[in-house]
Amino acid sequence: MHVPDGFFNAAVSVSAGVVAAAGLAVCLRGARRELDDRTAPMAGLVAAFIFAVQMLNFPVAAGTSGHLLGGALAAILVGPYTGVLCMAVVLLVQCVFFADGGLTALGINISIMGIVTVVVGWGVFRLVARLTKSRGGVTAAAFLAALISVPSAALVFSALFWVGGTAPIEVSAVALAMGGVHVLIGIGEAVITGLTVGAVLAVRPDLVYGARGLTRPLVLRGASAGEPITVAAEEPAPARASVKPFLLVGLGLTLLLAGIVSFFASSSPDGLEAVAENKGFLDQATDHVFGRWALADYGEVGGIPVGIAGIIGVGLVLLIAGGVAYAARSRGKVRV
Repeated sequence: MHVPDGFFNAAVSVSAGVVAAAGLAVCLRGARRELDDRTAPMAGLVAAFIFAVQMLNFPVAAGTSGHLLGGALAAILVGPYTGVLCMAVVLLVQCVFFADGGLTALGINISIMGIVTVVVGWGVFRLVARLTKSRGGVTAAAFLAALISVPSAALVFSALFWVGGTAPIEVSAVALAMGGVHVLIGIGEAVITGLTVGAVLAVRPDLVYGARGLTRPLVLRGASAGEPITVAAEEPAPARASVKPFLLVGLGLTLLLAGIVSFFASSSPDGLEAVAENKGFLDQATDHVFGRWALADYGEVGGIPVGIAGIIGVGLVLLIAGGVAYAARSRGKVRV
């Protein structure tokens, strides 16, 4: 859903940029409550993982593909404030180094793909997760959060296009088309998010921000009657366990996805591009200012194999997002 240059007028582009900047300022302050020396590296890994998985377009309909947005996943794994920062770094690197998403549309992309998906995804997740404290319930909540976040972002795009789109297109037609295809993309997003959150919960539940306070049944025996008494007790997390093995395995998986699996991604246009072509406003897109860079279009412009471009992108995102998280972290006592 990366919006290119030319789809929106200057007023909407600038306004979205202001909203994105204000949102990032708030999130930089809020991230202090989510990050410390132990969890800051996790933010870098999550951002790099989202970058890698976004390269893996999957078919959703005839001639149309989709890819992970990642806002709900980021919020659940590292917290909503940090999640927005992770998404912003991914979108910035994609825009500047890979010409993916317009430079003048960067504020729009951060607002839609970063802030909207995180806010909606986190809100749905908290609402559903409140009903259960089990790992299965957290995974189910993650699935629903991701599923709803994607069409929500598509509808916000439609609303902004109605306000300041550069083509005279009936907004209801755009909204219907965007909503329909992104419901299908949302299913793929939900599967990826649910599997990822479930996998991390299985090995390191202490590293899932949305699972803090996860409980399990604790059975006590009565002193006289011997009757079992079930109470809720917080599930012990391996707080003293080193984070490094998990980070190294996660990084290896991320590099595998970006460096090898990316060769098998669908080449069909993604949801936004397909809708723009079908509704007649794809021609409004203008050339990217960095469109001739060697890494543009993930190496196609410079003749770089997509896997190599992906590995370079993973490294860039990991360094920038990790640095931002480390700078924003709390300097106080490490949370466990």
